[in-house]
Amino acid sequence: MAGGIPTWLFATFVVLLGLAFGSFLNVCISRLPRHESIVRPRSRCPKCGVAIKSRDNVPVLSWLLLRGRCRSCRWRIPWRYPAVELATTALFLLCFLRFGITCESIGMAILCFLLLGLAVMDAETMRLPDALTWTGIGLGVVWSGALWLISQEFSPGLRSPGGIGVFDPSVLGRHTGDWQIAAVNLITSAVWAFVAFLVILAIRGVYWLIRRREGMGLGDAKLLAMIAAWLGPMLTLLTLFLAVVGAAVFGVAWIGLRGRRGAMSLRLPFGAFLCAAAMYAIFAGEPTLRWYLKFFR
Repeated sequence: MAGGIPTWLFATFVVLLGLAFGSFLNVCISRLPRHESIVRPRSRCPKCGVAIKSRDNVPVLSWLLLRGRCRSCRWRIPWRYPAVELATTALFLLCFLRFGITCESIGMAILCFLLLGLAVMDAETMRLPDALTWTGIGLGVVWSGALWLISQEFSPGLRSPGGIGVFDPSVLGRHTGDWQIAAVNLITSAVWAFVAFLVILAIRGVYWLIRRREGMGLGDAKLLAMIAAWLGPMLTLLTLFLAVVGAAVFGVAWIGLRGRRGAMSLRLPFGAFLCAAAMYAIFAGEPTLRWYLKFFR
């Protein structure tokens, strides 16, 4: 039980929420890199342009019933659509299991939503749209400041896994110190986001001086800034380290399989590696850091 709500019922709600947000994320992935509206027009088949009926727009289920094909033209619908819907659902459930019914689980679910969308966009198009990165930075800064304030103003049940607190508006502003701490957290988050942005800019500049060509885009800098706004400096450093290692391993494996010709054509979507590493940091970053720091005691 969670605050009077059966766990299975809340888990069912999270699954349905994850599927709905996963379906919306597919729209963002398809349209944002092309600078198209995510509101209008309604979903259409990319091949024949026929509007998708509501019965054919149910997450995962419609794809299975249609056997992965458009009802009108039989165009094969990419497996990415149900995969993103299932991945979003799995991430939302992991947030619930890892952080309980808390404000932190809501925040991390939002971050996972953004990271998954950016990872798929970068892998498919080598683009990281500002609509998600700048929005993510803003949300991360606000969340970092508001988390402390909300945790103080809500009943203690909201802060403990398995409990749902009840908000009392009359307590807002009662503790001036809480507002000051929230403001400090907000400013600190913005500072770390800016520092992370500068780190990627510095790496980008050094690479250009050595190779006389760009190695990273500004999208990667904004993405790391977004991660820093949400996760802070230590988990962001872990994210950057894991992303570099992952990209290096992938690159070496690719060159080993494809040879010199593969090396010449290789373009790594580094943003996708950053997103994957950040998702690891969300769920397992703190234990990993504790394990690593034990070697220096």
